[in-house]
Amino acid sequence: MTEMVDDPVGDELTFSEEAEGMRIDWQVPIEMPDGAVLRADVFRPIEEGRYPVILSHGVYAKGLPFNGPIYQMQWDKLVAKDPSVLEGSTNRYQAWEVTDPERWVPHDYAVVRVDSRGAGWSPGVLWPRTPLEYDDITHSVEWAGTRVWSTGRVGILGISYYAVMGWAAASLQPEHLSALMAWEGFTDPYRDAYYHGGILSEFTKRWQERQINPIQYGQGERAPVNPNTGQSVAGPVTLTEHVLERDRVESFPEIKAHPFCDVWHADRTIDLSRVSVPFLSAANWGGQGIHPRGNFNGFTEAASEQKWLEVHGDTHWTHFYSAYGRDLQKRFFDHFLKDEDNGFDRTPRVQLNIRRPGERFEWRGEDEWPLARTRWTDYNLQPDRSLGLHPATESTALDYEAMGEGLRFTTEPFPAETEVTGPLAAKLFVSSSTADADLFLIVQLFDPDGAEVTFEGSTDPNTPIANGWLRASHRALDPERSLPWRPYHPHDRIEPLEPGEIYELDIEIVPTCVVVPEGYRLGLWIRGRDYEYRGPLDEYGETFYYATRGTGGMTHADPDNRPVEVFGGTVTLHIGPEHPSRLLIPVVPEKPRRPSARHV
Repeated sequence: MTEMVDDPVGDELTFSEEAEGMRIDWQVPIEMPDGAVLRADVFRPIEEGRYPVILSHGVYAKGLPFNGPIYQMQWDKLVAKDPSVLEGSTNRYQAWEVTDPERWVPHDYAVVRVDSRGAGWSPGVLWPRTPLEYDDITHSVEWAGTRVWSTGRVGILGISYYAVMGWAAASLQPEHLSALMAWEGFTDPYRDAYYHGGILSEFTKRWQERQINPIQYGQGERAPVNPNTGQSVAGPVTLTEHVLERDRVESFPEIKAHPFCDVWHADRTIDLSRVSVPFLSAANWGGQGIHPRGNFNGFTEAASEQKWLEVHGDTHWTHFYSAYGRDLQKRFFDHFLKDEDNGFDRTPRVQLNIRRPGERFEWRGEDEWPLARTRWTDYNLQPDRSLGLHPATESTALDYEAMGEGLRFTTEPFPAETEVTGPLAAKLFVSSSTADADLFLIVQLFDPDGAEVTFEGSTDPNTPIANGWLRASHRALDPERSLPWRPYHPHDRIEPLEPGEIYELDIEIVPTCVVVPEGYRLGLWIRGRDYEYRGPLDEYGETFYYATRGTGGMTHADPDNRPVEVFGGTVTLHIGPEHPSRLLIPVVPEKPRRPSARHV
């Protein structure tokens, strides 16, 4: 048993108060092994005792209010989507992508929020997602697990960045980490977020400029104020712009300098074979460009024996804060941090919100992922630009502008309602007029009138059914890690194309779910650039800073990464008996009824 530490609030920057039935210790120092001091806010019951801990550790400034500067648009969207978030909490302590302490402290939990080095109230160099930051969170866990007010059990909970940090901590196995809920967070930065199919994503450039640099430690008087303390959310000092630039590393140039999956990326990739704590991985059907791949692979590849997968729709944040999400979180942590026999261990290991047009969802429990009863179905590309169940009998070659709109193939109207749930993949035979080509694959749904049906995505209100990407020169496969429904590319070298030569490309498409109504069609759009939604936009779609007509800010148009002289030629798609280009779709038959199956 680790000795518990009586750690009275410790220096001139720390102070305490009682509010909303909580004892709050602000700006508590946590010393790292190298002498760096990070700052945390601790929320716990007023009554002395020992409590399990819900911890988050990340760069978004622990004191920055959700319903204020930077995130006001997301807050308004959340409240419109889920008014219940206004009930049962004053929301004074709501912060971006972390849990609300007013939801936990009354249930005898402590909530600890830690600012990463260089962010918020923690001095140091701001350098997102480094091995050092991963190591730091393990020390935060151990600190929280050894306080006199702690039971020694720590759970990590948070969205996105905080989920990535949770995966990292779990792989490093700190003694006091007892459970993890990773809500929409990637595990393989290269493939999940930075380079889609080997093509550079520009999201990080937008992300750091808008969300991270404004709350860097030392922004001081320039930064927003924590309304609960009256203090700047970005530290007690105001540093010059020159010093701030010196004390941070811009992520996008670093990522851009590492176009292959090299040691730099490997150091930032989660070793899922070392994740052994109980966890729940929560994915979003509509987050194709950044998180769901990591959540699905985290579930299938992590070593934990007690693991669950949950998948939902809507925005990146709605269900984390909704009554649905709060109930899921509480049942999970009550079981694993308090040993409550609440039946969570008997809930289905896979919990899917099955998606239908009109943003309608139906919860369903399953036993595995991908679903064992899946009927893996090839839809073959045909010369007439249809998708058919039989291989093409005639050969043809179809050209399109390599950085243009491409070619669309569609099925016949479905004769009956059909569920498509799971990972997808495509095999295409292509040639190029240049030494390379980028392929953007969009799976779409069309109603009987031919109008595209889109869904609310994690960061965009109009997302298609699924996306896949591949740079043709990155076509090499790792046969040991590839699966029929998930080709795995090492992305460790370029194999240039010989102009005019035909190459076989296997393309991963991020998992999806949609119930295709009778009379609707599925489509495969093979493009030379990012998807663009063609329908009308609402005010949110017009004004939200990540809404880019369907990509949610995950665009791929960096001119250095996609020079016109290399990627601006003509691509030819080859179809026929010798070149069986096809789309693999996971068709799911109705689940056999079992009397004992129920949602606990």
